[in-house]
Amino acid sequence: MTENTPLPPLPDHLSIDPRSPHHVAAVFERDIGIRFNGKDRSDVEEYCISEGWIKVPAGRTLDRKGKPLLIKLKGKVEVFYQD
Repeated sequence: MTENTPLPPLPDHLSIDPRSPHHVAAVFERDIGIRFNGKDRSDVEEYCISEGWIKVPAGRTLDRKGKPLLIKLKGKVEVFYQD
């Protein structure tokens, strides 16, 4: 028997980096989908719905700490839980 637990609300600003102040671990227990300008994206590292931007890796480029270099893209951001 499966329990139907309520899903936590998706935050306005979310990051996948656990060191970020915008990381919410409870949200990542389920898969989330991000639609940017009408297209589903799977490479998003961070987003903000109210400001209308996402951050994605810039190819294989790394910063001096070895993390992917991120670029900010502006547009319409929609976030949802995937079934």
